[in-house]
Amino acid sequence: MKILSIETSCDETAISIIEASGGFKNPSFSVLANNLISQIDIHKEFGGVYPTLAKREHAKNLPIILEKSLKDANMFEEGVENLDKEKIFKALEREEGLAQSLWEIISKIKKPDIEYIAVTTGPGLEPALWVGISFAKALALAWNLPIVPVNHMEGHILSPLLNTEKGETADVAKFEFPMLALLISGGHTEIILIKDWMNYEKIGQTVDDAVGEAFDKVARILGLPYPGGPKISELAKEGKENEKIKLPRPMLKSDDFNFSFSGLKTAVLYLVRDLGKITDEEKKDLAKEFETAVGDVFIYKLKKAIEKYNIKNLLIGGGVAANTYLRERFQKELPVEILLPEKDLATDNSVMIAMAGYLGVLSKKEISPDSEVRAESGWSVGA
Repeated sequence: MKILSIETSCDETAISIIEASGGFKNPSFSVLANNLISQIDIHKEFGGVYPTLAKREHAKNLPIILEKSLKDANMFEEGVENLDKEKIFKALEREEGLAQSLWEIISKIKKPDIEYIAVTTGPGLEPALWVGISFAKALALAWNLPIVPVNHMEGHILSPLLNTEKGETADVAKFEFPMLALLISGGHTEIILIKDWMNYEKIGQTVDDAVGEAFDKVARILGLPYPGGPKISELAKEGKENEKIKLPRPMLKSDDFNFSFSGLKTAVLYLVRDLGKITDEEKKDLAKEFETAVGDVFIYKLKKAIEKYNIKNLLIGGGVAANTYLRERFQKELPVEILLPEKDLATDNSVMIAMAGYLGVLSKKEISPDSEVRAESGWSVGA
């Protein structure tokens, strides 16, 4: 089946078209189109994502990348369909100007060879989510297609399965359930027990800051620009062990699989204060110690979970999964087969939403284009 997917949960506007087959036992994915417009440069001056601005940019970008994606997939064929303009405009009444921009595209083309519309409905920034949902509903009404609501974090769970460079999908038939997933991003830090596809149990999570949030806050303390995670990693590569710069490993010995990164961030704040005027070399050493502390906690907790649940396969997803240092430590120190996403699939993207949409179709989670679809900003996987 062919699925068009839409992702607008935060500050990336993304649309993909994939072809999926194989069923639950061995799903296989082929990417026909994959387009994304990042808003990072727009949000830099705010030191983080500004929801109202993100919403506006999504509305501007969605028609642009829809047209490009249809052309990339050879599905942009000129022609006329009998479209219900009133219904389409009604679906987009919240989004100023978006209905007209979409109409200028779809009113001139034939219905593409697509069977489902998958869209992120949570978690994420509610104003941003609503733009994607409204756009998905308008397309579903125009082309009379079912909608598949997708949990963004489930997309991250599935993101390591596909190698877009080689165009290959991991041989899922060889996997052994239960598996583990580690989700590490700007908004989430969770360990998920995967009993089967679409059957999850959250066994650990952060009790305060997500790890990506901690990276950004530490970067801010060190005077680095947003987004801070990549900047911390760049500094850490040049850092060395420094007796004056030692940080705690929060909740390392707790009896659960939870994390805490707020205290680690606060320890950095106090250390910088105590050092006085921090030198460039000390910044590098501090970045290295912070990244090492984060890695130590992840390795310890994952080893414990792997042993308890007799795990053979571990999937790691989310923006922080692009961190080179952590990727190397996971692969070197964990006694299981590890699947990591390509770096362009670690951060938010619509390919992973299409993949999760396919499993949603197999689980009969699609709904009619006339049904109500709502943003669920706090939607959790395996709660």
